[in-house]
Amino acid sequence: MFDYIRNFFVNLGTSWTNWLNSFLPEPAVTVVNFLVIGIILVMMPVIATLTLTWMERKVIGRIQNRIGPNRVGPWGIFQAIADAVKMLVKEDIVPDGADRPVFNLAPILIAAGAALLWAVIPFGRGMVGADLNIGVIYLVAVGSITTVAVIMAGWASNNKFALIGAFRVVAQLLSYEVPMILSIAAVALIAGTMSTMGVVEAQQVPFALLMPVAFIAYFVAGSAEVGRAPFDLLEADSEIVAGYFVEYSGLKFGWFYIAEYGNLFAISAIATTLFLGGWRGPFSHEVPALGPLYFIIKTILVVFLLMWIRGTWPRFRIDQMLGFAWKVLVPATLANLLWVAVILKLPVPQLVQWVLMLGGNLLIIFIAATMLGRAAKRYAEAHNLNPASSAV
Repeated sequence: MFDYIRNFFVNLGTSWTNWLNSFLPEPAVTVVNFLVIGIILVMMPVIATLTLTWMERKVIGRIQNRIGPNRVGPWGIFQAIADAVKMLVKEDIVPDGADRPVFNLAPILIAAGAALLWAVIPFGRGMVGADLNIGVIYLVAVGSITTVAVIMAGWASNNKFALIGAFRVVAQLLSYEVPMILSIAAVALIAGTMSTMGVVEAQQVPFALLMPVAFIAYFVAGSAEVGRAPFDLLEADSEIVAGYFVEYSGLKFGWFYIAEYGNLFAISAIATTLFLGGWRGPFSHEVPALGPLYFIIKTILVVFLLMWIRGTWPRFRIDQMLGFAWKVLVPATLANLLWVAVILKLPVPQLVQWVLMLGGNLLIIFIAATMLGRAAKRYAEAHNLNPASSAV
């Protein structure tokens, strides 16, 4: 009985499959399971959008000393639904000269990329769409779909501002994918597996505590990947008139909106899985219901931090944004990856390895902060600015 409770969700899936097998042939059972999983994956970005748009308006409203949504429904919880209805009745406009097939396919592809990420994210013990032995590589590969979809949208719109926005996406996303991949590689190295379930099981101590450099780099790179402020130059109204999707309206614009918030929640969930122990927590192995609860709490905290940054941090210039990726994050994550590889080869107890990993990460952070401070001082002296208020 105790083993059944510990593997509750695994056994629940087995019971569901056995029930279907009682009246359906095996091929039909496979199709039904795929359809159910597909519907769940498609609904995840939609549910995330409806929830997180309300949450973000409330969070930024408090930051700006406002109330936020408070008219449609109690505490304004139905405001997102009202916005969705308004978006659905908007006229669908396609620019003259646009490449219609590519123009129409781009929003579908970007939303599909946001949905596919959830296939390998474990919500709890046994709660994963597909426990792939290359789940980490799958996350990186599916994440690149966004880049392709954005380029398609900018190119097919027959609009120079949209095209410039798409080119900025190429520069930004490719730049920040490098430190993101290096951070994920360090996680796979220390966990000894590329399965997302295996990574969670390997975190006796959350990897964010052992490798703060990797966690911070992934957090910053993930924010840039989803185009969150202060990394939203590719779609900032003050920069290039809403960027690559400036020509989209109605439901097609809604798919881009769904993809943005779906990716926001997915990036936070991936950070929780790789660095914060995922669904693990006190008594999570004994009480299965606690696993998803821990996972949601951790993910919402990461989402809240991203929203907090958006409400308080000014935008970078494009040269500052790209320079920070290549001059700070890439060297720091590469140094962390090499340090972890060396430490894991040392014939010392695991506790000593953990202490050495943390010590090396703190040293990398100190060196990076020192170099940034000196760069800020040089910039201030070159432009006759106050060093305390200058930007690198």
